[in-house]
Amino acid sequence: MPAAPPPSRDVALETRFFWERYKKPILILLVVALVGALGFAGYRFYQDRRTASASALLAAAKNAHDYEQVIAGYSGTPAAADACLLLAEAQRKEGKFAEAYATLQRFIDKYPKHELQSTARMGMAANLESMGKNDEALSMYRQIAANYPNSYNAPLALLSQVYLLKAKNQTEEARRVCETLLTQYRTSFWAGEALQELRLLKPSEPAKPPPMPTVPPFLARPPEPLPQSAPSPKQP
Repeated sequence: MPAAPPPSRDVALETRFFWERYKKPILILLVVALVGALGFAGYRFYQDRRTASASALLAAAKNAHDYEQVIAGYSGTPAAADACLLLAEAQRKEGKFAEAYATLQRFIDKYPKHELQSTARMGMAANLESMGKNDEALSMYRQIAANYPNSYNAPLALLSQVYLLKAKNQTEEARRVCETLLTQYRTSFWAGEALQELRLLKPSEPAKPPPMPTVPPFLARPPEPLPQSAPSPKQP
């Protein structure tokens, strides 16, 4: 028995029917998509212009006041992050170690994913040293070496510990840190400095026993006389 032919379909009529039925939601969806695309493009354009303006202002900055303007006017831009580091360096040169420390702390809080996080922490530790807070500086150097082992600052953080440990007369601990640096970062520039420090750090000598008391000559026991051999008989 021959198969029945498929029912005829008017594609144009079905398309028109679909359009008339869903025309309003389709138009709304298109308008929303267009507005979103325009908004995203406008945001990107604004961000690019803002980033370019921040970079230009940073390039013209020459002092701490100029860096602060970049930070305040263009927060969140790469130029503002760089301005934080430059401001901290300018404050350090002026002897404002506490202010420099606070600026670097602000950088760390604002840009936690920045590639120069370990550099900022090294600067904070150096400022602590300059303020005479050596124990806090030593603790921060240890944190840098432990938390950023693949950073170029890790061997420098270890070497900085050596100097502080020497000042505290903790020779054995300083030797261990030098050995760690030479083992883990033997190709680093700072390995040569660590080797030189290790040669200067002599191991502590074991305690010597107390000297025996000296006996006065008049109490010393006189030497015993040597036994005399019997005289040999005379030959006839």
